[in-house]
Amino acid sequence: MEILIVEDEREIAQIIQECLEAEGFCCRVCYDGYSALRVFAEQQPDLIILDLRLPGMDGLEVCTQIRQKPVTNDPYILMLTSRGEEIDRIIGLSTGADDYYVKPFSPRELVARVRALLRRRLREGGHSELLHTKSFTINLEQHIASRHLDSESPKHLDLSTSEFKLLTIFVKHPGRVWERGQLIEKLWGDDFFGEERVIDTHIARLRKKIEPHPNKPRFIKTVVGVGYKFEDS
Repeated sequence: MEILIVEDEREIAQIIQECLEAEGFCCRVCYDGYSALRVFAEQQPDLIILDLRLPGMDGLEVCTQIRQKPVTNDPYILMLTSRGEEIDRIIGLSTGADDYYVKPFSPRELVARVRALLRRRLREGGHSELLHTKSFTINLEQHIASRHLDSESPKHLDLSTSEFKLLTIFVKHPGRVWERGQLIEKLWGDDFFGEERVIDTHIARLRKKIEPHPNKPRFIKTVVGVGYKFEDS
């Protein structure tokens, strides 16, 4: 598994690199946001450990740009930062981070969080099943999802791994109301570290890709005080 460490404090970057390489991971290190984007363009890692405060381009902008790039498999992003206020965590997750860990950190817990994120990818497997609703078709074996509204030709959906799994969960259970914790359990099981609010981020990103009007969702509905449900009637 390839890990990209983006941290401007060289001593901290070295500590992270050493503790991860001791566990058998392959690491590359960048000390600023622009270098991180260049390295990412050359070879997409499986996971990125991203500091929030970086010279030139901060971690939020780096995260945003990475999430906007068309790649086969989106990397998991773990934000590592000294900012521990709730609003900072919310902003970090809203840009597309999968986890948010506040400095000072425990190297042992950092490794545990990295392993938990990477196990999500290892748990993904193929199926020979096709799923259909009125407006969606999902091929689980080929990892392809498409939308076919009445007024348009079938549209291929460019979904990340997590978005594809989330849409599959919804399509398999139309009309069911899901609590955030239940969706986290279905997506990541015991491998999840972090806050339930991360689901809201994934829902927002999925809506942008499948909804004709994301601000007025037609398919993924919010159930106030509970969670979300999928409708395609």
